[in-house]
Amino acid sequence: MNLKKSLLLTKKIKEKAFKEGFDAVGIAKVPGSSRIKLRSASLERWLQAGHQAKMEWMKSPRRKNIENMLEGVQSVLAVGLNYYVDTENNPKDISIARYGWGQDYHKVIEKKLKKVARFLEKERPNSKWKICVDTSAFLDKAWAEEAGIGWIGKHSNIINSEIGSWMFLGHLLSTEDLTADKPSKPICGECEKCIEACPTNAIEEPFIVNSNKCLAYHTLENREKELPKNIINKMGNWVAGCDICQDVCPWNQKNIPSTLEPDLQPSEWILNISKKDALSWSDSKWKDNLNNSALKRIKPWMWRRNINSISNNP
Repeated sequence: MNLKKSLLLTKKIKEKAFKEGFDAVGIAKVPGSSRIKLRSASLERWLQAGHQAKMEWMKSPRRKNIENMLEGVQSVLAVGLNYYVDTENNPKDISIARYGWGQDYHKVIEKKLKKVARFLEKERPNSKWKICVDTSAFLDKAWAEEAGIGWIGKHSNIINSEIGSWMFLGHLLSTEDLTADKPSKPICGECEKCIEACPTNAIEEPFIVNSNKCLAYHTLENREKELPKNIINKMGNWVAGCDICQDVCPWNQKNIPSTLEPDLQPSEWILNISKKDALSWSDSKWKDNLNNSALKRIKPWMWRRNINSISNNP
């Protein structure tokens, strides 16, 4: 494909992505800059240090080479979807991370990206593509940074200068030769508010989060019957994830627009849940409430464990 056609196709693909409701859109060229190799090496060090805790899927060798995801891949379309909603839950005795307030974001992103992919197929019938979200064995944050839609902050989340870090990521890998954007440059500067605010010191150094210490890991992924005492003592009211490092980030103190995406609006039960009510729910009620939520990975017994943990927290 010549440069003129590449520029035109890139323009059309980006316009389609914005039309589908994405708030940030960028293109990266495979194999990427030297930064991708640096991010891959950083992941290896993170794994060797055991910071993944029991998330064994993080060790998948497929993450090391994007070709493992799609043979012949030449370009990566990175997209960001704002999930910030300007509201608060009514009872204050339970806190749930914002990412889980609405419908399962994996499905929301996949649905939108599939429409972009179908559009690409019409433009280039012989092209191949693959959709990746954060469940894929793929360096999603590194490629988002490479595509210019944000930089990796010291809390390890992608930060966009317009919508902060309240942003879901998605990627469309393509065999088409698209025109790349400039990679984002980290501009957190000397700020370490996220590091200082973490109650368990899980952010052991800039960009390095030790899952063994992370409240989000323990409330979402830990399958033990009891949580560690040092985690319980620092939980506050967090029973599903944790937003502390994002809440204090200066880039999230701006006038961030509240998302209008219907599927990301808070479920009624999320905004009105209380300890007393939650502990009275049956397994079937938990499953009904969690059916279309990204929080369904938390089993009913885990919710009770987490809620009892904060109830017993001195």
